[in-house]
Amino acid sequence: MRGGVFLYPADARQGYREGRLRLLYEAHPIALIMEWAGGAASSGRSRILELSARTPHQRVPLIMGSTRAVRDVDAIHLTVEPLFESSDAPLFARRGLFR
Repeated sequence: MRGGVFLYPADARQGYREGRLRLLYEAHPIALIMEWAGGAASSGRSRILELSARTPHQRVPLIMGSTRAVRDVDAIHLTVEPLFESSDAPLFARRGLFR
């Protein structure tokens, strides 16, 4: 109701490189509810509801919240992430926001 964003990103740990939530029965339902409520849900690269599962248990990162907040995080993810490949900054470290 007041905006904000919830992040469940992928990271460099074994088993979490593609995210943690399962696309078909966790991320898709949440994304549908978020969009019905006027918010947005993204993987950081594309809208969750536009993704098609390759396997029944495919995992995906999830960014959800107000439309503006999700758009802002997506923009940061797409434009800034490549600049910090070797950074020690917390948001970009081994278990950071964008890994």
